Amino acid sequence: MRIDGRTLTHAASETIRIMAVRRVKEGEQPSTVIKSYGLCRTTVYKWLRAEARGGEAALTARKASGPPSKLNPKQKQQVRRWICGKDPRQHGFDFGLWTRKIVAALIAQRMKVQLGVTSVGRLLAELDITPQKPLRRAYERDPVAIEQWKRAEYPALEKRARRRGADIFFLDEAGIRSDAPLQRTWGAKGQTPVVATSGQRQSVNAISAVNLLGAFWYNVYTGRLNAHQFIAFLKDFLRYRRRPVFLVVDRHPAHIAKLVAEYVQSLRGRLELHFLPGYAPDLNPDEFVWNHLRQKGVSKTPLRQNESLRARVEADLAAIHADPPLVRSFFHAPSVAYIMD
Repeated sequence: MRIDGRTLTHAASETIRIMAVRRVKEGEQPSTVIKSYGLCRTTVYKWLRAEARGGEAALTARKASGPPSKLNPKQKQQVRRWICGKDPRQHGFDFGLWTRKIVAALIAQRMKVQLGVTSVGRLLAELDITPQKPLRRAYERDPVAIEQWKRAEYPALEKRARRRGADIFFLDEAGIRSDAPLQRTWGAKGQTPVVATSGQRQSVNAISAVNLLGAFWYNVYTGRLNAHQFIAFLKDFLRYRRRPVFLVVDRHPAHIAKLVAEYVQSLRGRLELHFLPGYAPDLNPDEFVWNHLRQKGVSKTPLRQNESLRARVEADLAAIHADPPLVRSFFHAPSVAYIMD
């Protein structure tokens, strides 16, 4: 009687394959083995070829592929759209991070399809969605205001600038420390590399402004920024500008101070301040000045003994000033793509 493999367990199927191949290799005629197990002739020879290529491991039972997917391709892409670029709170959940349980609950709620966490894990892998450490964004961030800035306010600002012959600059400040976290380096496994650095802690602040054509202005200072100091910086910045300037800034207290507003008004149109939505630093291409500085500066090449952090930062900023293509590259980041549209 011929064996129906579909009625056998994985373990039984595996045992029959291994024993059949062993008997043939030990000298029994294939026809005898075939008859004793009730096998198909071609099946035994297929097993023999598999064993010749991969040994007995090639004869072990393979894990079942599992049931077919409960979601069609269109539904799978919908799940991807729900997850990518959003967090669960936007779909009515209390938790801000995606888990397989939350994805399963969302699918059950919206598609009326029940999936276990293992099935959800396979689905996410199929959709190229992987577990990642998220960037932090402030709760106060207003998505509506951000879209309004991108789609209406900035285009209107750009149109007015062209009409008036004004230059648009983006300005920002940052603090820089000599003990900034070091970047990664190579070393023997299990042995953390040691990089000698100065034990002296130093810190400075810097302010800079960029525009789409590659122009760059900067200044380095100590202490907290206040309205009087910001006005002094604006005066220095305007010394190098022949055309009116529309300056885009965040809502730092010094930027929105009454004293600053009065100074800008006294310039009779030579300078206008325009304010980004709150808690949206990623909309400002000048943020990438500081990213570049941290990646190329003291976090990569620590200060030497008795070296001045201020001198190092000024040299790094001067190098950016001398490289307009680098400045223009700050406008190519996805978060500021609205400027190029």
